[in-house]
Amino acid sequence: MPTTHEVTNQVPPLTGHDVSADPALLEALRREGAGWAEAEVRELGARAGGEEAQEWGRLAERHSPVLHTHDRYGHRIDEVEFHPHWHALMDVAVRHGLHGAPWRDERPGAHVARAAKVFVWGQADAGHLCPVSMTYAAVPALRVQPELAEVYEPLLTSSAYDFGLRVPTEKRGIIAGMSMTEKQGGSDVRANTTRAVPTGEPGQYALTGHKWFTSAPMSDVFLTLAQAPGGLSCFLVPRVLPDGSRNAIRLQRLKDKLGNRSNASSEIEYEGALGRLVGEEGRGVATIIRMVNMTRLDCAISSASGMRLGLVQAVHHATHRTAFGARLVDQPLMRNVLADLAVEAEAATVASLRLAGAVDRAARGDAEEEQLRRLGLAVTKYWVCKRAPAHAAEALECLGGNGYVEDSGLPRLYRESPLPSIWEGSGNVAALDVLRAMSRQPEAVEAFFAEVDRAAGADRRFDAAVAGLRKDLTGLGDPDAVAYGARRLVERLALVLQGSLLVRHGHPAIADAFCASRLDGDRGLAFGTLPAGVDTAAIIARSGPEAAGAPA
Repeated sequence: MPTTHEVTNQVPPLTGHDVSADPALLEALRREGAGWAEAEVRELGARAGGEEAQEWGRLAERHSPVLHTHDRYGHRIDEVEFHPHWHALMDVAVRHGLHGAPWRDERPGAHVARAAKVFVWGQADAGHLCPVSMTYAAVPALRVQPELAEVYEPLLTSSAYDFGLRVPTEKRGIIAGMSMTEKQGGSDVRANTTRAVPTGEPGQYALTGHKWFTSAPMSDVFLTLAQAPGGLSCFLVPRVLPDGSRNAIRLQRLKDKLGNRSNASSEIEYEGALGRLVGEEGRGVATIIRMVNMTRLDCAISSASGMRLGLVQAVHHATHRTAFGARLVDQPLMRNVLADLAVEAEAATVASLRLAGAVDRAARGDAEEEQLRRLGLAVTKYWVCKRAPAHAAEALECLGGNGYVEDSGLPRLYRESPLPSIWEGSGNVAALDVLRAMSRQPEAVEAFFAEVDRAAGADRRFDAAVAGLRKDLTGLGDPDAVAYGARRLVERLALVLQGSLLVRHGHPAIADAFCASRLDGDRGLAFGTLPAGVDTAAIIARSGPEAAGAPA
């Protein structure tokens, strides 16, 4: 073979690594009361980074779902065909309880354990986590109607993945979806025009209308919003009715999306589809927001997971690639970039797992943790998800042209990265919801600062940032001016929350770099602009695929 075809200075494949060998993740898992789940998280992390699961994810993404509206004879069937590896990914997720285990597991830390498993398994494929997340989130909303929860909750939390359109109550386990947005309203769900008319049977309504974005349309049941005689209300709508017939849910088309291509998202028509009222008429938003709040947690976790995936790829490449006479990882500017990416990823991870802990404690009756969850989750969903696309782009660039090629996996990560920020309300919606929470629930602000203040006195830069934030909050006045600056305010809230967690629990080098660059402001606007004096060696050693499983 000609010497021009000899392969030199190329990076070895990153296969067979344990994606749970992430010190920040494992430290948070133990700290938030779920150390008992570490063995399972490690098992799932090893599988997620293995060749088989990585190939499942690649092919499920490459071969997107296909809609079949009719069978060969002309009968309406409204079915979506998935690649077999989609079902393999779903089966693993359900067997490990990523969809609903915390609702049937009484051990403290169950929601944290699930969050860690979502974090690691999502690095095999993020798309299938959409129906997994919605199934997890459906349970709190369904509990508003106890008689429905009694029937469906055991199926939603079952460890059996039982795909196919059959009567939900006759299956071993079911998956739930959410159907809220309409083309004329989007995030403004109160503008919904879908109508719900009582059928005469107690609690049953016939729904007619068009839904613009219904993800995972092959789910067994959907929580959906429609206008009932008493106002906007929430309904449980099955795909298959108790007599075995298909409910009148027509799949119009699948969305041709930027990313998240292994998962099907659709436009649907309700043509008199039958559904059961969940909660009271006119209380639809209050009911379904219980579901939305839980999906927000998964948005933050998924973004943090994607950051970790991009970081590991970048560090692996820089460790094995040489340029200008030295390994990339030994070159000062590249070390700055990698360390900056690592700081962002670790801050996202500790905040997401802390809020998973708040969700867990709130579910067990802790009122203060419920208030922290309310405000902290909205703040973190906004900021972590907003940072993910820039992080993915920088990680891709660390690989140069190799990162721009599909085989690297980085383009797939990049395409996926904007989704969590858009899902359940994009950046403006999330930021304005923070203002709403602060206005209506001042006790949530108190809980937030009680959490932040636990780090008081540990770092002068952190203390100064908190003091400045408190001062500005006391000066809020004109509502329009406050709304105009909502993103700036929420960003600062997110940064002091992340800073407090890193100062208290993080690696000293990470905490120092975070406070210097994010709170003290000694940095530029791009990644790779950390100030002098940061211990990049310690940060990068903690950040690669060979990072120790035990805390550093």
